[in-house]
Amino acid sequence: MRTVSAGEIESAVARACAEACLEASEELVNAFKKALETEVSEVGRWTLERLIENTEIARAERIPICQDTGLAVFFVELGEGVRIEGGSLPEAINQGMVRAYQEAYLRKSTCHCLTRKNYGDNAPAFIHYELAPGDELTIHFMAKGGGSENMGAVGLLKPAQGWPGIREFVVETLSRAGPNPCPPVIVGVGVGGPMEVAALNSKKALLRRIGEPSPDPELAQMEAELLEKINDLGVGPEGFGGRNFALGVHLVMAPCHLASLPVAVSLACQASRHRTIKL
Repeated sequence: MRTVSAGEIESAVARACAEACLEASEELVNAFKKALETEVSEVGRWTLERLIENTEIARAERIPICQDTGLAVFFVELGEGVRIEGGSLPEAINQGMVRAYQEAYLRKSTCHCLTRKNYGDNAPAFIHYELAPGDELTIHFMAKGGGSENMGAVGLLKPAQGWPGIREFVVETLSRAGPNPCPPVIVGVGVGGPMEVAALNSKKALLRRIGEPSPDPELAQMEAELLEKINDLGVGPEGFGGRNFALGVHLVMAPCHLASLPVAVSLACQASRHRTIKL
């Protein structure tokens, strides 16, 4: 049994949340540069150059990449041989997030669903747990802004619709989204499982390295087909037209009920803010 202190978790989460919102990841900047090489639209190329410049300014001046620093979403892989000391795991994660949003001057976005009263501290953190073998604690943080979140979708297709139906649902979801999710986007697709599993898998898929294909050759081929059809829509960077509407499509498939075919789409905007902590 390995012991991890709640204080260590809180501090690590605070650092990761602030870093994700203030410093664009190397993989995101590289994805912008790769897109710049293939962009056919002059306005699209200009937009990508501005996005790269924006990441440089944010890093140098320690200001958010985007003013919408989003809801705080966490995926936690808790080793069965880990014991938390000095507090609870959810409390440590939540307090670390609150600290980061306060100390790094990140916008607080959580509010009451009906009254719209802002809670003032961005709490609560939305945490999804998974038990894992071993004695490691891995915490994935994602800052989920409203623009991209609002353009996600969940569909319950007929099993007979199969891959053509899945493909149509994903492409139509992106077509309806248009410029609203602040492209270029990363597209997470969850297929199968009960409805809530499809939705979670679509969001967790956004944590994969941008454009990294699925290790399953069949799924990798589906991802490539979806990416081509999405970029054929011509929405382009920030919706100004062009080839690079999406930087990557990440598809996760799970078994499902023989009478069901759930499909979910989650989008990450051009800021694509996430970090991973291993303790």
